[in-house]
Amino acid sequence: MARDQASPDVAAPAAAPVTQAGPPPRPSRARRIRLFIILAGVILAAAVLYGLYWLLVASKHVETDDAYVQASSAQVTALVSGPLVQVPIHETQPVKAGQVLAVIDPADYRLAVANAQAALDQAERRVRQYFANDKALAAQAAAKSSDIARAEAEMRKAQVEYDRRKGLAATGAVSGDELTAAETALASARSALAQAKANATAAGQQQQAANVLIAGADVASNPEVAAARTKLAQAELDLSRTVIRSPTDGVVTKNTIEVGQRVQPGVALMTIVPIQEAYVDANFKEVQLRKVHVGQPVTLTSDLYGSGVKFHGHVEGFSGGTGSAFAVIPAQNATGNWIKVVQRIPVRIKLDPKELAQHPLRVGLSMKADIDVAG
Repeated sequence: MARDQASPDVAAPAAAPVTQAGPPPRPSRARRIRLFIILAGVILAAAVLYGLYWLLVASKHVETDDAYVQASSAQVTALVSGPLVQVPIHETQPVKAGQVLAVIDPADYRLAVANAQAALDQAERRVRQYFANDKALAAQAAAKSSDIARAEAEMRKAQVEYDRRKGLAATGAVSGDELTAAETALASARSALAQAKANATAAGQQQQAANVLIAGADVASNPEVAAARTKLAQAELDLSRTVIRSPTDGVVTKNTIEVGQRVQPGVALMTIVPIQEAYVDANFKEVQLRKVHVGQPVTLTSDLYGSGVKFHGHVEGFSGGTGSAFAVIPAQNATGNWIKVVQRIPVRIKLDPKELAQHPLRVGLSMKADIDVAG
């Protein structure tokens, strides 16, 4: 039996090639060197650009975002007590200097003014009486001086009569009764002179006492009248203080009063914030202030308006100490538990009033401040 042989025309199937998995081919050494050179060039270029930026820009500016809007707010307090009868303002209302904020019931103070006016009139009348009494006592003193002159003349006459009779009595030409009568008349004249002098002295003392009340002043400048006028002025001042007015332009804040409420002197009623005079306290690190001085220009942006609105100002001054120095509980660095912390010093920045009018700010808003130390 013949073996089956494959036909020469039919080819045997070829074996499938075997594929083996393996790591991707690694870049060549030349390519790695080229990539490293490119990276080094990028880093070097970035360093050069940063160096140029620092030299031309950054080294001439210091900035911080630890900055906040402040204003010298005016606290409004009552200067007299009483119930409120008018409160024509409300919270957040803009007000002008001198605008009425509240009115205290003025009835009691009007009565006080009327009483003080009456006391002044009475004092003026009393002082005018002092002047009239002084003139009357001066006339009495002058009359008493005339009485002395008359008494002295009477005494001299009595003395002459007595001396004449005494000389004749030795010759018997004058009786003893006549001599006794002349002696009695002389004694009476002496007594009258003494009385006249005493009366004149008393009148002079009364005039001096009256003159003390009016010495060196007229009716208007007399101390009693001046004191009464002062009381009237105080009463009128208290009456004027029943109308509480705004001390400055600004916005009403922290308003705590209502009609009918009784207020007391010294109690805070509200606060007026002069936003048109707002400034910025920027808290810079101490290491940033080496080149900062008063007058340098400052550019600021507010989170309220965004970076599209720029505020301009200048450095107005530096605080007298760091924030930690004036803290309620200051740091006790002498205890030994000490860690060095970079301190911040508040720098006051005055803003441009025109820019403030165009874009008003409010106290407490955060700002970003950039000082041009090359300016």
